[in-house]
Amino acid sequence: MSPSKSLSRFPAWVLLSLLFATVFTSAVSEVSSREAANKRYLSRKVRKMFYHAYNNYMKYAFPHDELKPLTKTYTDSLSELGNLKLEHLPQNYNGSALTLIESLSSLVVMGDHKEFEKAVLWLSDNLTFDVDARISLFECNIRVLGGLVSAHVLASDSANRLLQGVYNNQLLRLAEDLGRRFLSAFDTPTGLPYAWINLKYGVMENETTETSTSGCGSLILEMGALSRLTGEPKYEMAALRALRKLWSMRSSLDLLGTTLDVVTGEWIEYSSGIGAGVDSFYEYLMKAYVLFGREEFWDMFHTAYVAVQKYFRHGPWYHEADMRTGKATYWQLTSLQAFWPGLQVLVGDVAAANASHREFFNVWEKFGVLPERYLLDREMLHPTEKYYPLRPELAESTLYLYQATRDPWYFKVGKAIVDSLNLYTKVEGGYASIKDVTTMEMEDHQHSFFLAETCKYLFLLFNDSFLASENYIFTTEGHPLPVKSSWHDRLPENYFLNSWTSTKHEKDRKYMSAMSMQVCPTTVTLGGYGRRQVESACHVHDIREDYRCKTDEDCGIDSITCRKRSCSIAGYCGLWLSLR
Repeated sequence: MSPSKSLSRFPAWVLLSLLFATVFTSAVSEVSSREAANKRYLSRKVRKMFYHAYNNYMKYAFPHDELKPLTKTYTDSLSELGNLKLEHLPQNYNGSALTLIESLSSLVVMGDHKEFEKAVLWLSDNLTFDVDARISLFECNIRVLGGLVSAHVLASDSANRLLQGVYNNQLLRLAEDLGRRFLSAFDTPTGLPYAWINLKYGVMENETTETSTSGCGSLILEMGALSRLTGEPKYEMAALRALRKLWSMRSSLDLLGTTLDVVTGEWIEYSSGIGAGVDSFYEYLMKAYVLFGREEFWDMFHTAYVAVQKYFRHGPWYHEADMRTGKATYWQLTSLQAFWPGLQVLVGDVAAANASHREFFNVWEKFGVLPERYLLDREMLHPTEKYYPLRPELAESTLYLYQATRDPWYFKVGKAIVDSLNLYTKVEGGYASIKDVTTMEMEDHQHSFFLAETCKYLFLLFNDSFLASENYIFTTEGHPLPVKSSWHDRLPENYFLNSWTSTKHEKDRKYMSAMSMQVCPTTVTLGGYGRRQVESACHVHDIREDYRCKTDEDCGIDSITCRKRSCSIAGYCGLWLSLR
């Protein structure tokens, strides 16, 4: 039978279906091929960005803290040494090599194991913390201790990190030396640590007793990991005691302030939000739960998250409020808030994350970069905080949302960020901060977090091969810590960004997510805490208790379905859209 006669036996609609399927398959294959090629191109572009910044730091600033790319010199920004002239530096001071430490895990992410090994060996032979320098406990913890602990874990992976026999826990010994120096900061009546310490002499006389919520509530990941790696519980216990004390200071609305006194345990600034001074406190509660498996961390985070949604959220934006009353204080966007959508992805609240992320990106597109502070109620820049210091938070949330949704739109966001950074901040000597986003006037500073976070998150957006073989939690400074069963009693067998997990113990085995077990008003069982009523983490209350409304903005998020409620013609909030 001839082919033409054979085909004539099929109805026309079958032939058309076969033709459509062939064309569709070909089109999908072509799109996938273009997308893969685009990802390779953009990952190479980000890699070039990283090495342009890294190589200029090594050439002009190493072993000091950070690069000044316009003048091609350095600054020792981690401590007050940065305010001293060169001739006044301690004789034994060679610099903390901050940017090198911050770049360690990024080198591994980029696949540059040779440079990583070279950096580890230099630090092993030259880095010392026995210097008379006043440093910020918070910054030194997230940047230096976090960088060393993370790099130690990566260096210990003899299969594909360092050549066998070269590494013998040198970074861990440095991390433990630094951790011991931190402990004096916690010697207060409250257990809340001082914000500043001297690396050589501890807490100095007449040291300020004021610190921030982030400053004393964002130490648990790095110090907890140090305890797990050394077998010394004292580091984690110090950070945990401070965290518990801080949590006990929350208001009756489950809100915290921004600054406090570590000696008296009294609040100084009662207004707070999800931005500067508080941001990483929320982040570390959720990430500590994943990393260490304590239900205590989830209970804290869940309670705090519900309070944030209730008192700070206004549509896709988050304003600031008084912790005592819940009343709005400042209607402003700060660039640090852009981390929040990424955190919401970890919780499973992807719809809310996407809504906020798009608003942040709209502001980015409006100015070309993300300004440090934008007044929402006036739709204008803050008059004095118009700068952009190469912050990573928008890139971070873009990565998390892509990993959760696989929506290629986030590639477009990533590409826009890459293009803006190269257009406005790239100079011959590295990448410069922006002093004024309205004029794009530059500032002579390349922050270490540009290499630790900004370049890393952008690279992982286009090339996530580093994430293929291990589950990681990233610290607030972008340093990866592995999720290990040996680090706690209860652990998800696999932690995916869509947050579906199962319990470690077979007798308790059941599949769940961070959200599915937190649905109001059902009664749920959480291990070790019995049966109790919990409220949905996605729940946002309607503006009025009687559910009356004038517009959709007066309606919240449904506690059962996590869907946006809308205002009916009759003026009541409900899931009316789902009935259409």
